[in-house]
Amino acid sequence: MVPAMVSAMVGLVLAGLSAGLPSSAPSAQSTAQSRAPAAPATSLRVCADPNNMPFSDRAQQGYENRIAALLARELGETATYTWWPQRRGFIRTTLGAHECDVVVGIVASAGNVLTTAPYYRSTYVFVTRRDRDLQITSFDDPRLRTLRVGLHVIGADYNSLPPGVALARRGIVHNIVGYSIYGNYAHASPPSALIAAVARGDIDVAIAWGPLAGYYARHSEVPLIVTPVATETAGYGIPFVYDIAVGVRPDDHALADRLERVLAHRRGAIDRILREYGVPTVGATAAAAPAAHAPATPTSAATALVVRQPCRSNGGDGRCA
Repeated sequence: MVPAMVSAMVGLVLAGLSAGLPSSAPSAQSTAQSRAPAAPATSLRVCADPNNMPFSDRAQQGYENRIAALLARELGETATYTWWPQRRGFIRTTLGAHECDVVVGIVASAGNVLTTAPYYRSTYVFVTRRDRDLQITSFDDPRLRTLRVGLHVIGADYNSLPPGVALARRGIVHNIVGYSIYGNYAHASPPSALIAAVARGDIDVAIAWGPLAGYYARHSEVPLIVTPVATETAGYGIPFVYDIAVGVRPDDHALADRLERVLAHRRGAIDRILREYGVPTVGATAAAAPAAHAPATPTSAATALVVRQPCRSNGGDGRCA
C-alpha cells in the first residue's frame, strides 16, 4: 500500500497505534460513518485507504485491491472493506479494533501485526525526465549536489524517510525540495504530486518509493525514467529495499496460514498484477515457502506499515522517528 507509496513505505504514509489524523484527512467521525455494514461470514474483511493509488482506492482500482480480490476468490470469499486513511492510528482503528482482518501491503518486519511471507520486494528509485538524459543511480552522483532534488517528507523533517537520511549524510540539504507525504487528502493520491513535479520540470529528479513512482511514471504524459537506487542502505542500517507482506492480527495464525498458501499458489498471478501497475521488484521473496508465524520483531530500518512508503523507524506513535 508505500506506498497506495513504500513504508515505501511504503504508501507509505505510515500507520501507527495512536489516534489522530492530520487536518487535511477526513475526520474520524466522517470516515467511520462511511464504513460498510457488517460483512457476512464469507467475507475477507480488508483494511485499506480509500485514496492511496496505486495501492488502493474506494473504487478498488489499486493493485492491492486486485490482490485482495484474488485472495478472497481463492478462499471462496468476497473482499469487503473498512476504509480509513493510512496515517496515524490506522492499525489501532481498523485491524486492532476488529473492524477488518487483513492489511494487504505491509513491511514484513512490521511490529504489532502478524505477517505472511513477503509476496514482493521493492526499492526506492530515482525519477527523471527522459529528455533531460539524467541517468542517476547512486546518492554519490555529484550532480545531486546541484540539481533540484525532490523527495517526500513528514512534517518539516527531511530525514524522516530513507532518501532524506542518505542525502543528509552527504551534506546535500540546500537544494532539496520537500513534498509532504500526506499532502492534501482532498486530492487524488496526494503523494503523486512528487512525480508530477518531475514531469512539469519543477524539480530535476525525484527520489520516491518504487511502486508509487513506477505507476505514475507509466501514466505520465511526459516520458519519465525510473531507476532503482543502487546504494544498498541510506546509512545507520536503514535499507532502501523492503519486503512487503500481508498482515493480520498477532493471534490470527489460522488466517495467516490460509493467506500464505494462496500467496504461494497464485504467485504468478500476483506477479502479473505488479507488472501491470509498474511496480519495480528486486531480488527474490520468500513467498513460495511457508513462514514461521510469529509477530514480527521491529527493526531500526522499518517498523511501520507501508502504505505510501516505508518509514525510517517508528517512535511508538506511528510517526517517523
